[in-house]
Amino acid sequence: MTRPPSLRRRVAAEALGTALLAAVIIGSGIHASRLSTDVGVALLVNVAASATALGLLLGVLGPVSGAHLNPLITLAAWWTGDAPRRDVAAYLPAQLLGGLSGAALAHAMYGLPPLTPGTHARWGPGVWLAEAVATAGLLLVAFGLVRSGRTRLVPLAVPAWIGAAILFTPSNSFANPALTTARSLSDTFAGIAPASALLYLAAQLLGATAGLAAVALVFGRATTRRTVVVTRSATAPGQPDPERPAPAHPA
Repeated sequence: MTRPPSLRRRVAAEALGTALLAAVIIGSGIHASRLSTDVGVALLVNVAASATALGLLLGVLGPVSGAHLNPLITLAAWWTGDAPRRDVAAYLPAQLLGGLSGAALAHAMYGLPPLTPGTHARWGPGVWLAEAVATAGLLLVAFGLVRSGRTRLVPLAVPAWIGAAILFTPSNSFANPALTTARSLSDTFAGIAPASALLYLAAQLLGATAGLAAVALVFGRATTRRTVVVTRSATAPGQPDPERPAPAHPA
């Protein structure tokens, strides 16, 4: 029987996955803005690249770490009893450092300083509401699929939601504290001003809370201890099952 990945490997997967996702989001934004002055075209390019990369990373890294790639997913898994504190304590800093590394990597590829505070103000009650809605939807899609036994759809459904939310919300659906922090240090198309980022983070926390409440309302509370993003193995409790990828986040 396949031996479950060690915590060290899972943490490495989280850091690498979040770094690559940040690099794609920021890098595609830089590239698109240089190719066209049309903001709509640049946004579509950014959405296509971000959603595609997210789906691929969920599929590839899911069997290793669960591919959370998002502190909200990790915290939600802990809150629902699906992730041990040891994993949470290791995943969160890995995701944050991964996001910052990805931002620096994207900047390096385009000859920009490693990290520069963003100047793109994203402000207003409607924007904050939109960010909460986008985040709530992410939690509902990811945890709802797992709760209903359709985990294998996560690599398709989560990127689809994120892509749609980027297009229908004025906040452009960041829905990820690690990536929001990274983008606050990128003065590029996909960046955000640090002051705006703080309110985005607050909206994301509220949205995540609402999303978990929606999951409980629609699907009921979990009756068994089962990991949302790291599925338990019957022969190795508390370890990820490499045969079942699980939900992650996003962009």
